[in-house]
Amino acid sequence: MKVLMVLTSHDKLGDTGLKTGFWLEEFAAPYYIFKDAGAEIVLASPAGGQPPLDPKSELADFQTDMTRRFNADVDAQKALASTVKLETVNEKDFDTVFYPGGHGPLWDLAESKISIALIESFERAGKPIGFVCHAPGALRHVKADGGVPLIKGRRVTGFTNGEEAAVELTNVVPFLIEDEFQRLGGHYQKGPDWSPFIIEDGKLVTGQNPASSEGVARALVAQLK
Repeated sequence: MKVLMVLTSHDKLGDTGLKTGFWLEEFAAPYYIFKDAGAEIVLASPAGGQPPLDPKSELADFQTDMTRRFNADVDAQKALASTVKLETVNEKDFDTVFYPGGHGPLWDLAESKISIALIESFERAGKPIGFVCHAPGALRHVKADGGVPLIKGRRVTGFTNGEEAAVELTNVVPFLIEDEFQRLGGHYQKGPDWSPFIIEDGKLVTGQNPASSEGVARALVAQLK
């Protein structure tokens, strides 16, 4: 099993002067779900090298067994510090792709033509694709065969308007996933704020929030088995 994990390279939280990036739990939990399933993992990002970590995701309140495992894992930290450039990876070399969230993807991966083409290549090849929290925003411009939005008519989830309001970033983010997915014709669904909620629509797997990251990874592994 070969897994590609695609992380953001964007570290600016709009015009706030604050930092963002990927959310630690949303990387660490899937990373170890894949690793413990025997997967070979490649980490990629638009800029390559060390992707920016959202500093808030390092706060004590957001630590889990998986984040603590990562913080004690020198090999995993070295792998994260040396992500390959997204433009160098090819769908043919992998069985699945997973995108961790954090707010960063809303700015770079959502608009990256390289990322859009990569997701489309996995989808056309019939391989499972997974996204959690804000990472489903990377589907914004992805098209299905025929040119319609990939998520049109499909069941999807992602960070809710309520969750965005709770972190007081409704007016900072470039778009709200819940609103955008409905605009694109997706059948957006959600569970209670901050609770695990995962949607599988065929090979497309999406999770609502950080607590959903482990579930998305397990769903991808189950599909590959």
